[in-house]
Amino acid sequence: MNKEPILMLADIASEAHARIQQDFLHIDPVIGVSRSMRKSGIPADAMTIDCLKTGKRIIIILHDKEADIIRYQFSYKDKDPGSEYEVMSLNDATSQTFYDWISHYFSTSDKDEQ
Repeated sequence: MNKEPILMLADIASEAHARIQQDFLHIDPVIGVSRSMRKSGIPADAMTIDCLKTGKRIIIILHDKEADIIRYQFSYKDKDPGSEYEVMSLNDATSQTFYDWISHYFSTSDKDEQ
């Protein structure tokens, strides 16, 4: 299976999404894949996972020159992302990883995170 990394992540996120919808009635994440950075000359793809109810967003970036690494950030739909991203190996990104991110980040209130 020689799939592009962004498509592999989309499959992983879809698996997590299905489990989230079964386990959490109040979370209905929206997953988006964007390749538009390439049109601007940036050799990278992006994925967003949004929670419409809370306005929270998880951003995931895959750069071509570091194809085995993903950069991710917990942010908000209505705010510009920060400049700092967490880093992890693409091989460590599993359906359980995405499930944990979504269930924890989208279930906590801003007060809980302070």
